[in-house]
Amino acid sequence: MGEAAIRTIVEAIHSSPTQAVVYLSGGASLALGWLMSVPGASNTLLEAVVPYSRVSMVQLLGRVPSQHCSQAMAKEMALLAYNRALKLSKPGYPVLGVGFTGSLATSRPKRGDHRFFLSMRASNRIWDSSVTLTKNLRCREEEDKVSSCALIQAMAKACQVSGTLDSGLTESEVPYESETHFTDEQELEQLINGHLTCKIYPFSGEAHGSDEDRKIILPGSFNPLHEGHLKLLEVALRVCGGGYPCFEISAINADKPPLSVAQIKDRVKQFEAVGKTIIVSNQPYFYKKAELFPGSSFVIGADTAARLVDLKYYEGSYKRMLEILGDCKRTGCTFLVGGRNVDGVFKVLEDLDIPEEITDMFISIPADKFRMDISSTEIRKNQGGVS
Repeated sequence: MGEAAIRTIVEAIHSSPTQAVVYLSGGASLALGWLMSVPGASNTLLEAVVPYSRVSMVQLLGRVPSQHCSQAMAKEMALLAYNRALKLSKPGYPVLGVGFTGSLATSRPKRGDHRFFLSMRASNRIWDSSVTLTKNLRCREEEDKVSSCALIQAMAKACQVSGTLDSGLTESEVPYESETHFTDEQELEQLINGHLTCKIYPFSGEAHGSDEDRKIILPGSFNPLHEGHLKLLEVALRVCGGGYPCFEISAINADKPPLSVAQIKDRVKQFEAVGKTIIVSNQPYFYKKAELFPGSSFVIGADTAARLVDLKYYEGSYKRMLEILGDCKRTGCTFLVGGRNVDGVFKVLEDLDIPEEITDMFISIPADKFRMDISSTEIRKNQGGVS
């Protein structure tokens, strides 16, 4: 457990493209110091939270846990951390959620075992590990160092980094480890069921995504994807001066049944064919999309912009509309509005009555830069399909 060996493996973790959120409770505190003291920490660490008190843990989980130190708890923390990492990470970068919970030596003798549980959640797999430590063999600081080494080693494996650490475990302290892989279908089922917030398919082929933190997102059903969608996102990218362009499909519809896994996969294939990044989320409403993708610019048509400020969608309350759209504004989100036919009339942003309090959220895509009256509905009709 030499400091040089620890530094070497942490440097390798920081050199990998993986970005992580770490949730720790009850131990492995030295691991955070090691991760943050080696240059390059910002490449890896998006956020670290230590919910040590009972109230803090309840707020993190949104419920009172039945048991604080267990493999199930570490796995739940890792999933929460993974979803948080999806929200905070740079577009296109692989993300990792780390959960740790331990019951280590304290100032008072413990009746139960000294043990810790680790879980690492990536997009298509989860690694679990648990260790029961020999009682009275080490002091608290020594147990923390052992558990910290185990956490760093597990992160290295998840980041596909070679190298091993001597954790200091004895021959009788054998870790119990397991690894579960998820198919694409299983991940999409987890998304539909609400366990995952989104799944990103970085088909654009950029190496480890983009250095641009801001996503330029064109949401839609894309049934089918057509030239107008591709052109609109291309123009929007130029209008807003850059960013990471991506399309977004919600598996959950506000007034229709959820998309099936087969339907999602069929629509995703369209983006693979043209080499464009597509995000599948479970958020049908823009105020929820804004929470999920803070700081993003959403590319929408004038028809969608008109609905965003239509009081009938806010139970007739102007105040409620401003509250909801104001929340979107506070996340740093903006709307890039392209011209669309609204009730048979071509309209642009300037034709809409946008409340003064939120006008700076809406940016016009001029008609001379983009106008393409292509309708997915018309394409489906011409192809003999149904909506």
